[in-house]
Amino acid sequence: MTGPDKSLENYDQYISQLFAVEDPVLQATRATMQQEGLRPINVSATGGQLLYLLALMNGARRILEIGTLGGYSAIWLARALQADGALISLDIDAHHAAVARRNLAQAGLDTQVEVRVGPALATLTAMAQAREAPFDLVFIDADKDGYVAYLQQAVALVREGGLILADNTLPDEVLDANRDSGAKRYNAAVAAHPALVSSIVPVLRRQGFDGLTISIKRTPRT
Repeated sequence: MTGPDKSLENYDQYISQLFAVEDPVLQATRATMQQEGLRPINVSATGGQLLYLLALMNGARRILEIGTLGGYSAIWLARALQADGALISLDIDAHHAAVARRNLAQAGLDTQVEVRVGPALATLTAMAQAREAPFDLVFIDADKDGYVAYLQQAVALVREGGLILADNTLPDEVLDANRDSGAKRYNAAVAAHPALVSSIVPVLRRQGFDGLTISIKRTPRT
């Protein structure tokens, strides 16, 4: 991620004031996360609005989130669900899960969102083995070194025509041929995957900019 840039911050504020004004629930969610000592690495309000918009466009009834943190992005995504929809969010940290469940309850979304605790890859493997119903959208926002492994499971778990979204995919090192990163490996993996059509959308953050890699599952015709 690039360093602070005042002009980018101004653009981010412009977009958020028009399209992504946080309501009291989202403000309280961030406040609770801070009080509980969670790192401020959640998506921005403008990033949350983008997730919400994509989920609406997708008509999502089932969403899978990998990386819960305090539930901030889960609230944005769950608000886009159809009335009978559900979201499953995965996190390795029990404290994160407890904070997220509290925030989701305050948002009135606890009946639609389930937080599962444990190593994400193990949970995803168990879900695949249990033949869990396909998801309409998968959002990956967890440890970057695990992104490629999460992608492999996500492709199997998402429906044909479903979306796979991955956050934090434009760090500085993607432009450096001598540096490696999980995000860099992930972008290469989705670009090479025969069942995915993908691109990266730059996303403004107050501390600079980042990227959201967007993929749609479209199995090639034989």
